[in-house]
Amino acid sequence: MFRRVVRASKFRHVFGQALKNDQCYDDIRVSRVTWDSSFCAVNPKFVAIIIEASGGGAFLVLPLHKSGRIDKAYPTVCGHTGPVLDIDWCPHNDQVIASGSEDCTVMVWQIPENGLVTGLSEPVVVLEGHSKRVGIITWHPTARNVLLSAGCDNLVIIWNVGTGEAMIQLEDMHPDVIFSACWNRNGSLICTACKDKTIRVIDPRKEEIVGEKEKAHEGARPMRAIFLSDGNVFTTGFSRMSERQLALWNPQAMDEAISVHEMDTSNGVLLPFYDPDTSVVYLCGKGDSSIRYFEITDEAPFVHYLSTFTTKEPQRGMGYMPKRGLDVNKCEIARFYKLHERKCEPIIMTVPRKSDLFQDDLYPDTAGPDCAIEAEDWFEGRNGEPILISLKNGYVPGKNRDLKVVKKNILDNKLKKGRMSTHLYNAPKYKNEGKLEEILKEIKSLKDLVSSQEKRIIQLEEQMSKIAI
Repeated sequence: MFRRVVRASKFRHVFGQALKNDQCYDDIRVSRVTWDSSFCAVNPKFVAIIIEASGGGAFLVLPLHKSGRIDKAYPTVCGHTGPVLDIDWCPHNDQVIASGSEDCTVMVWQIPENGLVTGLSEPVVVLEGHSKRVGIITWHPTARNVLLSAGCDNLVIIWNVGTGEAMIQLEDMHPDVIFSACWNRNGSLICTACKDKTIRVIDPRKEEIVGEKEKAHEGARPMRAIFLSDGNVFTTGFSRMSERQLALWNPQAMDEAISVHEMDTSNGVLLPFYDPDTSVVYLCGKGDSSIRYFEITDEAPFVHYLSTFTTKEPQRGMGYMPKRGLDVNKCEIARFYKLHERKCEPIIMTVPRKSDLFQDDLYPDTAGPDCAIEAEDWFEGRNGEPILISLKNGYVPGKNRDLKVVKKNILDNKLKKGRMSTHLYNAPKYKNEGKLEEILKEIKSLKDLVSSQEKRIIQLEEQMSKIAI
């Protein structure tokens, strides 16, 4: 009978609040490199920020509690020979971070438990396989030690970080620069946005495109594409008239968008940050001074505008805290780390509630730090859904195990590419057998050495007894 004028939503009154100056990270020279990545990565222990560095590339890693002015001599992670373009924390180990750089390499780093005391220049592993700069780094959401990198050589490589090997190379799929790459909820598919204005949904293990949409956004400026938890794809881009757009797509039927929204005529690239638990998407434009947020539902128009958080200063980049790093007692549903020219400023998003009790509707079980499957299982074709944890008593971090890299015999890498692709899924079994043989040989040689030394000791003892007599 009555038409509902205002849509009911528990996130309608979400409000943002920038923290005071003493809780910001000050005097940081944020990178000026011309690349549209977020320049900042956050987890419940550390905030990492790409900074200006002479003679190579570097980024800062600060414990969250180390706010205030950061000393110019504060140690950095500084192993790259060219500017760092993208960084990403491992979702299964809060002390492991990967970085991609203009020097064409990907490096994986282990940060000490209490943060850096001296500069870190030795990575745990260097992943070499790109011929041009590496601008995109993203970890697999559920499999341990699986990392995706995409470079300006239009190549996507999926690595097994535990062995330092490039297991899958997606060549000839992208004719131009890749703007973004994103895993789906269980890591079985990836979606990419490319300079040729095409959105592609790819099955990386079968090395085939399962869905694509040409001219998803007709403007020439960079696009972004992310997977939502229901399997749909959310994109941001520009119209032919240079208006910023956002759109929702079904990968099974990409001919028509489920929904398209025009926004404004600013030229900053919109970086989308998605919360799968609440289905809220936050859009942060590079060079903007605002964060817009939208709720995605099953009812038309599917993408519902909620509100905008505005500040005076434009943002150079943005970090987004995983759900397990939020303060549930304050009804905090998102926390951003906004990069200014010389500062990093935390911004908290809160749903106002009168009760002090735990709010079940705001905090459904969320993805925890445990991996569902090992790298070898995923490369063999298995999938694993995220292992969920409850935030009712707040997140208590467990002990992170060190990242160990087991290097393979270099001669194994000389296999022809054709042979490698046919035996891809069986590879770990053969490699393990080869490793076992090596260990057995080493044990045998050590035994021989011990027995020869024993004989030598007996001879010396006999000589000593004769002298003593």
